[in-house]
Amino acid sequence: MSSRSTRTPVRSLRARITLLATGLAAGVSLVLLWLAWTLVGDAVAAVPQMPPGTVVRVDGVNVDAAALATHLRDHARDKMLLAGTIAFCCVVLATAILAWTFTSRVLRPLRDITGTARRLSVESLGERIGEVDARGELAELAQTFDAMLDRLQSAFEAQRHFVANASHELRTPLSVIRTELDVTLADDQADTAELRRMAGVVRDATERANQLVGSLLLLARTDGAGLVVTEPVDLAALVASAWRAVSGEADQRGLKTTFHVEPAWTTGDPALLERIAGNLLENAVRHNVDAGWIEVTTQAGEQWSTLRVRSSGGLVDPQAVDELFEPFRRAGVARTARHGAGLGLSIVRAAVEAHDGLVGAEPVVGGGLSVTVRLPATR
Repeated sequence: MSSRSTRTPVRSLRARITLLATGLAAGVSLVLLWLAWTLVGDAVAAVPQMPPGTVVRVDGVNVDAAALATHLRDHARDKMLLAGTIAFCCVVLATAILAWTFTSRVLRPLRDITGTARRLSVESLGERIGEVDARGELAELAQTFDAMLDRLQSAFEAQRHFVANASHELRTPLSVIRTELDVTLADDQADTAELRRMAGVVRDATERANQLVGSLLLLARTDGAGLVVTEPVDLAALVASAWRAVSGEADQRGLKTTFHVEPAWTTGDPALLERIAGNLLENAVRHNVDAGWIEVTTQAGEQWSTLRVRSSGGLVDPQAVDELFEPFRRAGVARTARHGAGLGLSIVRAAVEAHDGLVGAEPVVGGGLSVTVRLPATR
């Protein structure tokens, strides 16, 4: 049933093209036959008149001179119709055969595309049509189809990678909780101090899992979604609010901070914009080195309002900077950091793109990272 249904469209198209070509040839042939019939009649009508009573013998038949023109016209038209009918049948039959044959060759790339699409599944997205024995629209269709398959394969691979990393990140705190509970329950001599220690470990693991789930939900909300709330927001005010949340940790690590902030207004969702500033500052603190430095700048322009966060830290490979914006990537290393889930810059990129902005990063000489966010300016 499936094989019949997949071959029906191509065969139907082949039959329609053949019928169209045959019908066109038949129509043209009929017009030419009618023109020939008319021209023969007009040509015979020009026969010179003979004296009355004269008898002319035509094809073994005696014809009166007065009826000679009519007889010749009918005779010529009959001969022409006989020959024309034979020629008409031959032309129509030849057109049908040639159209059916050549249409099969022309539509062969389309059958290849249909066959490839029929064989595709999530497990066989690596198959491609490749070069086809055709030019023009069908070759362009095959190339477009292959390009679409490349994008689909990349999307499926990215989805698998994301699910695998998310599962790993969620499994880690759950494994810690399970291990702590099993060890504590197996110890019959566990005292209050041991139970408190176990409770603290479980609380930290639960908090990590809660942060990861929250980050995943925020990423799902911002990635490819439109803005629900839009209002004017000052990036300088967002920086001040976000810094208060991480200033204590920065002081504990002895980080030197420098702020060059000026009012820089944009329009968007205040919660998402605050998350942009918060994630950048959190990364700058947590991925820094002890006694390092952080430099924060906001700037208003004619077209863009800019937020830039530069910080010291470990060496970052320039070739791996773009990977930092992928989920579960930290300083170019997947799932190896001690803090966070590796979703900070992914959320930043999704939120910036939701606001029609631009985000980029570059390594700092000597170690560290500089991230620049540009959002449409609002006067």
